[in-house]
Amino acid sequence: MSDNGNTPIIEVKNLKQYFNINVGLFRSKPLKAVDDVSFSIKKGETLGLVGESGCGKTTVGRTLLHLYKPTSGSVFYKGKEIKTKSDIAEYRKKATMVFQDPYSSLNPRMTVSDIIGEPLDIHKTYKSSKERHDRILELMGQVGLNSEHASRYAHEFSGGQRQRIGIARSLALDPDFVVCDEPVSALDVSIQAQVINMFDELQAKMGLTYLFIAHDILVVRHISDRIAVMYLGKMVELADSKEIYEHSLHPYTKSLMSAVPQPDPKIARANKRIVLSGDIPSPLNAPSGCPFRTRCAYAKECCAESMPELKEVSSGHFVACHRLNEIG
Repeated sequence: MSDNGNTPIIEVKNLKQYFNINVGLFRSKPLKAVDDVSFSIKKGETLGLVGESGCGKTTVGRTLLHLYKPTSGSVFYKGKEIKTKSDIAEYRKKATMVFQDPYSSLNPRMTVSDIIGEPLDIHKTYKSSKERHDRILELMGQVGLNSEHASRYAHEFSGGQRQRIGIARSLALDPDFVVCDEPVSALDVSIQAQVINMFDELQAKMGLTYLFIAHDILVVRHISDRIAVMYLGKMVELADSKEIYEHSLHPYTKSLMSAVPQPDPKIARANKRIVLSGDIPSPLNAPSGCPFRTRCAYAKECCAESMPELKEVSSGHFVACHRLNEIG
C-alpha cells in the first residue's frame, strides 16, 4: 500500500481516447471510450478503477501506457510528459501491464523462459546468456514458479500459473508502475486470493505502484488505497477506499456499493439494494450532459444540459454530480 509520498509517479490530465466507427457508407462517428479523465497516482500507491463492462476502464490503462495513442490529453511520468517515441521507449521500461486473459496473452509457441525473457531481449538488459537465465529464474521464484517450469509451454499450466507467468514478465525490467487489467477475473475464487496476496507482497517488496482495474468491488477494496469509479468513459467519483465504500456520494457509486455481497446475514437483510433501470447507453450515442442521467432517479433538466465537473467535496473525495447537495 501507499508509502504516503507526495509526488505523483503517474499523472493524467484531460485524457481522451476516441475511436472512429464506420456507421454507413463513407461516414464515421467517434466512439468516446475515455472522455476527459484526470487523476494522479503516488509512488507505492494502488488506485483501483471500477465500473461496468464497456465503461472505458481497460482503455484508460492501455492509453496510459501508450498502447493506444491518446486522442488528446497528457500523461506524465515522474513529472515528465510522455510525448516522443524515445519518451515512450524509456517509459515502457518502467511502466508495464498484466493483461486480463492469461490464456490469450501468452504466446503458445514460446517457452516460459522465452516469454519472461522477451522484455530483457527487446531492451537488451543483460550481458551474457547466464545473466539472462539467472534473471528469469529469479523472476519465476518471485511469483511462485519452480525453475523446472522454465522449459515448458503455456498450455501446460493452469490459469493461475499462467497469470503468474504474465506477472513475472511484467516485472522483468524492474518497473515502478504496473497496470493490472482485471488480472484475477478469469481465475477461480480460490486462486484469486493467492494472486491478490502475491500482488500485495510484490508491492511491499519492490515498492510497486499499481493501477488496478476490476469490476469486483470487494477485490478492489482489499488491494486499493483509493478507488475511482467510471461510467461511460467519464470518472464520476474518486476517494479513499474506506471512504468510498462507507460514504459513497454519487448515485451510480451508491448503486454499485449496494450490490456488494455481505457475509453477515443480518446486515445483508437490512441492506437496501439500489436497482438501476435500463441498460448502460452505447458510447456511440451517449446522452447529453451527465452520461448517467438516463438511469438516475434524481435526474433533472440541468443534468441534460452539461456534464458536471469532478469536484472535491471533502478532503480527497471527488464527485461529479449536479444535484449532490440535494441528494447527498
